[in-house]
Amino acid sequence: MVFFHTSSNTSLSPTSTSSLPTSPTSSMVEQTIQNAESIIKKWDLNSSSLITITPLFHPNRKEAKDYLKCVMDLRGTMHFLVSQNSAPHKLVIAQTLMQIATKRLEKEFYQILSSNRERLDPELVSTSLSSDGSASFDVEEDEADQLKIAGESISEAERVSALAMADLKAIAECMSSSGYGKECAHIYKLFRKSIVDRGLYLLGIEKFKSSRINKMDREYLHLTIKNWLNAVKIALKSLFNGEKILCDHVFSASQTIRDACFAEITTEGAKNLFKFPELIAKNKNSPPDRIFRLLELHGAISELRPDIESIFNVELTSAIKLQALSSLQKVGGSVKTLLTNFGSSIRKDSSKTPVPGGGIHPLAQSTMSYLSSLSDYDRILTDIISIHPPIDNALFPESYFNDPTVIEAPKQAASVHLAWLILILLCKIDSKAQLYEDLSLSYLFLANNLQFIINQVQTSTLKHLLGHQWLSRHTQKIKQYALSYESVAWNRVFESLPERTTSELSYEAVKDCFKRFNAAFEQVYVKQISWIVPDGKLRDELKVSIAGKLVPVYREFYETFWTKLNADFVRVSPDDLGNYLSDLFHGTRISSSSLLQSSSHSKGCLLR
Repeated sequence: MVFFHTSSNTSLSPTSTSSLPTSPTSSMVEQTIQNAESIIKKWDLNSSSLITITPLFHPNRKEAKDYLKCVMDLRGTMHFLVSQNSAPHKLVIAQTLMQIATKRLEKEFYQILSSNRERLDPELVSTSLSSDGSASFDVEEDEADQLKIAGESISEAERVSALAMADLKAIAECMSSSGYGKECAHIYKLFRKSIVDRGLYLLGIEKFKSSRINKMDREYLHLTIKNWLNAVKIALKSLFNGEKILCDHVFSASQTIRDACFAEITTEGAKNLFKFPELIAKNKNSPPDRIFRLLELHGAISELRPDIESIFNVELTSAIKLQALSSLQKVGGSVKTLLTNFGSSIRKDSSKTPVPGGGIHPLAQSTMSYLSSLSDYDRILTDIISIHPPIDNALFPESYFNDPTVIEAPKQAASVHLAWLILILLCKIDSKAQLYEDLSLSYLFLANNLQFIINQVQTSTLKHLLGHQWLSRHTQKIKQYALSYESVAWNRVFESLPERTTSELSYEAVKDCFKRFNAAFEQVYVKQISWIVPDGKLRDELKVSIAGKLVPVYREFYETFWTKLNADFVRVSPDDLGNYLSDLFHGTRISSSSLLQSSSHSKGCLLR
């Protein structure tokens, strides 16, 4: 006896149940086989060339419904014949008809997939199912009812897409219930995998290897990463999500088939997609800005994790989720390593050449530029540091923050580490200040560099991460450096003038005061005219402070005694003194060793 094809899934959906009675008579069986024979042989692929090229499901959809119905009735008849163990010749006929029908349905299934390649677009698929979650092909409904279900407001493309999905679902259910689910799934997997693979290719997703990535130059690598960041969102939310929606719809009658189909269609492409960040994390090339690309990759995967979990939510696609998680961990670990190395590079900076004029040290410039850019990724950094805390963080002095909650709050992990890196920089700047032989220039160097660091904090996201207290405390430290500079650099000039001007001073005493003042001021001026204070506000504050302590005292002394002395002893008028002070801290280079030869000065008085 010949038995019909069987499979593990033989359940029928309500729309595809056979209309045969539970206990059909011999005449009813005969009638069912004859009816099936007339319909199935009409569409036999071996009957004529015209039938071969004419689609069953277009344009006469009623005939397609009748065809599916007769296949289901034939399937019910075959079950009955097998259960009764009678009329083997009828079972042979039915089996032959079923094989003819299956070949036809396989061809129709493939043709619908092929001819609707563009219409089964992920966005159209989502739209088609957006209203009520279904677009089912009910063999009891005519085309007008089908269109009504699809909705009058949808576009023609959406309508065609919905009907194609309904046709695919109807065929899949018919074939699965007749024992040919594997054949149907095989066609679907081959065709749709090519669609997904092509979609990834068009998005620029290739099969990368570490060796190839290591050979990429910096510019091309950045372009490749940028393309991946754009492509991964489209691939996940449109390509894979749309494919899952379509697969779940077409094979809604069998969870086993739909899970297996979706896994086989997407696993290879999705694993390759999510492996890319891991390969970048392992990249041996380390350009200075590599960490920012890694942060962007980490941020993208973290942002998409809910979608990854939702779309690849079955056991058969667990390898995809594991790959995405692996990339996330590898990228996070690489970021941690780069942060640790960056802190070490600050400590190990061995430059021994003092910055001319006490200006901004290159280490401060490069470090703060780096940290300012890092602060823009504070949320991502916090996520990474919370999981991969750098060893340095354990050494962080909690007293560095007045508010201990800044240390304790997990959301501030990025703030803590960035503050730690700035502290390392400040300690290094302190050691660089010791390279200056002049103590006052050391203090000016410290004030300049701390002011630069504060400016960088205030003009970046660091301002919000470090907070007002951090800024206030370090601003106060600048004032301390400025006062120390002023005290060391200008005390000799201040002390050259008497604390109180009195007319009782002798001629010789007055002359000696002017001489001491001229010598002290000229020495300070000649030395400091080449020093620099890049920050305009700090520069003005220093000048105002020095002038406020020096010019009024000198003016009183000058106005009291200058008429009694020879002009040779009185080289600088109070107005000239203010003008000379205004020249300071611009990094001016001079060639003369004695500038105070005349009491006239070409510039207007800026400070009095």
